[in-house]
Amino acid sequence: MAYDGKLLARARERLEQQRQENRDEQQRRLVRVYTRVPEIREIDGALRGHMAKLVSLALSRRPDLREQITALEEENLDLQKRRAELLVEHGWPIDYLDEICSCPRCRDSGMLENGQICECVERLYNQELTKELSGLLRHGDESFEHFDLTLYSDQPDPARGVAPRSVMKVNLAICRRFAKNFPDVAGNLLMQGGTGLGKTYLSACIAREIAAKGFSVCYDSASAALDAFERQKFSRDSEESAAADTRVKRMLSCDLMILDDLGTEMITSVSVSALYSLLNTRLVNGRHIILNTNLSDEELAAKYGAQIFSRLAGEFQTLPFFGKDLRILKKGKAKLPD
Repeated sequence: MAYDGKLLARARERLEQQRQENRDEQQRRLVRVYTRVPEIREIDGALRGHMAKLVSLALSRRPDLREQITALEEENLDLQKRRAELLVEHGWPIDYLDEICSCPRCRDSGMLENGQICECVERLYNQELTKELSGLLRHGDESFEHFDLTLYSDQPDPARGVAPRSVMKVNLAICRRFAKNFPDVAGNLLMQGGTGLGKTYLSACIAREIAAKGFSVCYDSASAALDAFERQKFSRDSEESAAADTRVKRMLSCDLMILDDLGTEMITSVSVSALYSLLNTRLVNGRHIILNTNLSDEELAAKYGAQIFSRLAGEFQTLPFFGKDLRILKKGKAKLPD
């Protein structure tokens, strides 16, 4: 995974805050225990003294060195045993005064023995990355539990022969399963249908649940996302190009990419090439995508060509959305008298 330096620095800052909080808590525990049981303070002092003595003995060439070290180790064991007994007698666990670590793998260092970044840093990094979902999670209540199926008609649509509510019930189940099983899901999702039918809301429900599990989620409109690809490639402004490069890397490397309003962007050879690059790179690397569009299959094929449409048809599960605009329905519902 290609890391954004600024977000990685913020993740490390948060890890250091955790380490400091743990150190502060450990100090509070020491004060609490030493105040209540002074003998434990004396034992800890003796143990520290023994450690210094062990170092001194190790550097000496005394003939009885082995006997001296053995006697000191036995005395240490007796002191540690007494210390544990005192902690338990006063209602504390044996490890109450041990070093506190939020991550047992790296002991809050952020790095593993093999030099790799620890999962705890990756988790914090993903949380920082997912903060950019603010544009998608704008209502604050985006959850599957709040998704109201009663807003969809239970009467069969004349053109389709099936009720919107029954179709949306299936779509809701698919989205729930996608979020629950992520990242072990097969394929990607193409939410397809008119404006105001719940595509963005269901995408937000998925994003919120997946982000809560520690995975990174990127969300952007098709026009803004593809514009970033263009600026990365053609901008002569170094700062603008660097910012675009960062955005593109995030879109290519995040665990889940949600591309909204596909088809509303200006269609050019550059934008089509950028879309293919985004889709192909993520699909080749096994990274999942959710696409939202108002376009039909025929319109998608006409706008983007056979190469892209083939990827959409072969790599995405299509969820059809139809019915009346929910925004209008909700607005009318709000005006009804109590």
